[in-house]
Amino acid sequence: MDEVNRFGGRVTSRDGTPIAYERYGEGDGPPLVLVGGPPGAAGGRALAGLLARRIPVVAYDRRGHGGAGREIEDLAAVLAAAGPGAAVHGTGTGGVLALAAAAAGLPVGPVSVYEPPPLDAPLGRISARVLVVDGGSSPAETRRAARALAASLPRARHRTLTGQTHEVAPHVLAPVLVEFLTECAEIVAEERGFPGTA
Repeated sequence: MDEVNRFGGRVTSRDGTPIAYERYGEGDGPPLVLVGGPPGAAGGRALAGLLARRIPVVAYDRRGHGGAGREIEDLAAVLAAAGPGAAVHGTGTGGVLALAAAAAGLPVGPVSVYEPPPLDAPLGRISARVLVVDGGSSPAETRRAARALAASLPRARHRTLTGQTHEVAPHVLAPVLVEFLTECAEIVAEERGFPGTA
């Protein structure tokens, strides 16, 4: 695997908690912020490395406690450091946080989630384009929930990754995310009157 540029930094959340992050890759476009599943775990390095070959990526350490409101503030601080138009991807509970942040009005670009558990958030408030992904070998209940989530969001679509479980392979997920973000960038460019650019 080719090495990608990586550097670390810190931001301060609203309550004064320092949040560590790593930025991968280079590029002028908006980055993708990765929101990992279990709080307190950096995770996602393999996925970040694969994605960073095509797009800039920011991964950060979630706090181990503090509640959903504090975690939304943490993500807000990371998004501010990432820059305008940053997309967000969350896996598992990270997906819940990504959607809750979008519903709370954080300035997010496109949002993608992989098998988030059920969430209690005003989904109708989410104006971002959303991709809901599940694994073809995940339990039927998980897959039904993913389809239902996509159907409940104003601008969402659903995709199943054949043969994947909740522990999705980074090399399978990465190209799906890049494709989604590329399509979103093309749509935005067309809406702004620049057809054929991304």
